[in-house]
Amino acid sequence: MRLPCEVSVVSRMLPSAGLRGPGRAARALLSLGRPPGGGGGGGVWLLVSTARDRPGNKYQLKENIEQLFTKFVEEGKATIRLKEPAVDVCLSKANANLLKTFLSAVKLANSGAHEEALPLSALVPPKASEVEKPKTRMTIASRKEYPLTHNFPYSLEHLQASYCKLARVDTRMLCLKSLRKLDLSHNCIKKLPATIGDLVCLQELNLRNNHLEAFNAALCGSTLRKSLQSLDLSQNRIRALPAQFCQLQELTHLRLDDNELVRLPFKIGRLRQLRLLSAARNKLPFLPEDFAKLSLENLDLFGNPFEQPRPLVPDVQLKIPLTLLECSARAMVDFRIPHGRRVLPSHLCDDLAMSKRCPCGHACLSCFIQITVTMNLHSVAHTVVLVDNMGSTEAPALRYFCSLTCYSQFLDRHLQGLR
Repeated sequence: MRLPCEVSVVSRMLPSAGLRGPGRAARALLSLGRPPGGGGGGGVWLLVSTARDRPGNKYQLKENIEQLFTKFVEEGKATIRLKEPAVDVCLSKANANLLKTFLSAVKLANSGAHEEALPLSALVPPKASEVEKPKTRMTIASRKEYPLTHNFPYSLEHLQASYCKLARVDTRMLCLKSLRKLDLSHNCIKKLPATIGDLVCLQELNLRNNHLEAFNAALCGSTLRKSLQSLDLSQNRIRALPAQFCQLQELTHLRLDDNELVRLPFKIGRLRQLRLLSAARNKLPFLPEDFAKLSLENLDLFGNPFEQPRPLVPDVQLKIPLTLLECSARAMVDFRIPHGRRVLPSHLCDDLAMSKRCPCGHACLSCFIQITVTMNLHSVAHTVVLVDNMGSTEAPALRYFCSLTCYSQFLDRHLQGLR
């Protein structure tokens, strides 16, 4: 049986001699077995091997364990206190499940019972690769460097594979459960697999300069909702982001430059943690109403073909009298009546999630009056890149009204402001 972890062997005699301990723990491989040829007095021995000392040190276990400290075993930590020599073998950064199994075997070895049932290993020096510190970063900068015959190290936390002409996301990357940053920029990826959402630790995803035409809606409902903080989709071919995109509520940095976006997510204001938004050089005619709820530090919307605000030219979608569906939907949203796909058809749930909000506070679904008004971008961001070459920091934003009365009240206030 073998256990990779970090180990520090501390002699309990050092303090009495006025000496200090060995310092930081080192990467090691612990092995349980019997010495070759049956030497060493029999019984099961513990071999501790490190990169500097691969032959390692052997410790007999039979009736030689004074105590096991397992309070923090769930965190991958434990200590084996030996009687002779008087040392503490301190383990850390071990797999919790493997550590529990290993400690159970150590207890059996100490008692001397059922030794024949223990999964023992040969007490021989391990390979150098077995005691080296796990690789956490890997950078691939060309197709020539891309690994074709061997897997990525499972310990990777940061993987960059750029300029490799990848047409899709390699499924081997999706097995890297410790991955925190994935950089696949400057490739030819056309579609994202939903299984990227299985990377539970992923915080940064860089897909800059690929051939993406859409962002998979399934990713928005995956574990990325709670982990993803930075997303770069610049220089792709994306025309719109799914409505579910706003479920990525831990996003702090979002880059969408140089795409073909004709609209931003309708409920973008739900991205409460968002601090940087860059969507320069797209095809945005206006901003969604929810944009006003953002609280940004940096905003860049340069080079979009924004339309002139037209508060006096409304798009009237009202039906008088209101339909029964519209009245019911408004009541459900206004009074926050619980609903779900087990109660209502899926399309109705989707419609309710996309309801508009009138300045009076009431909701509207498919019956409304729509206009565009001027928004000063400094009201949502501390630092704003100019929208155009004329020095403007204003952009048109949608506004909705639930009735003619509400629109008329807005019109009165607007006209009074022009006088």
